[in-house]
Amino acid sequence: MAKPQVLILQHADWEKPGRILECLDDVGLQTMTMNITGQAKPDLPEFSEIAGLVIMGGPMGATDYENYPGLKKEAKLARAAISVGKPVIGVCLGQQIIATALGAKLTSGAVDEVGFAPIKRLSQHDYFSMWSKQLNVLHWHHDVVGLPEGAEPLARSAQTKVQAFRIGSALAMQFHLEVSAPLLEEWLAEPTMVKGMKKSQIQKIRDDFNEYNTQLQPLADSVFSGFAARCSTYAAYLEDGRH
Repeated sequence: MAKPQVLILQHADWEKPGRILECLDDVGLQTMTMNITGQAKPDLPEFSEIAGLVIMGGPMGATDYENYPGLKKEAKLARAAISVGKPVIGVCLGQQIIATALGAKLTSGAVDEVGFAPIKRLSQHDYFSMWSKQLNVLHWHHDVVGLPEGAEPLARSAQTKVQAFRIGSALAMQFHLEVSAPLLEEWLAEPTMVKGMKKSQIQKIRDDFNEYNTQLQPLADSVFSGFAARCSTYAAYLEDGRH
């Protein structure tokens, strides 16, 4: 049988796992990155070999199954993984896929939330433990979700009530802790990401990143190294079950 691995579901070339992948690499976990959005019947790894699931961001709607049939498979996979306690993390679109897969409603936000703005901590959990009540993070989204039944809200912003939540083995975040300095430059060089923005707006995002990164980097390390540790534990559990 194949060695347990973490499955990373990516929806756009530039929406990379960034710091998440760095933390998974640090603990020696094998990973597989796939984009299955256009496939109704994707050739996924065996469920029994998945030690963790990462669902990244993307430009499409979380429930646009007609144009992106693979999203329905992602929703089913997220539900299945959470039901058996596999570690799951969702970012932006990934957060929305997890939420809607568990019955929450997807709606369009009043305005786009793009750039750095504060989130407020609602409660603390080991999966996402902010050391201060408020923190400036990178936002880049239009759609928003409600809170799935049984989920614990972790953070909100002025425009978005559900910025982070935990449910079972899953952590879902609307904002982008995974973005490193090199990844941010890829985003700012991608025409579809900066469409309609002025050069001054693009530069402000870059300047804000430089200002806030000293606070964001340790939080990202804490969140994603914790996820990597849970994936390592689950991978060991899977391997022990084979003996």
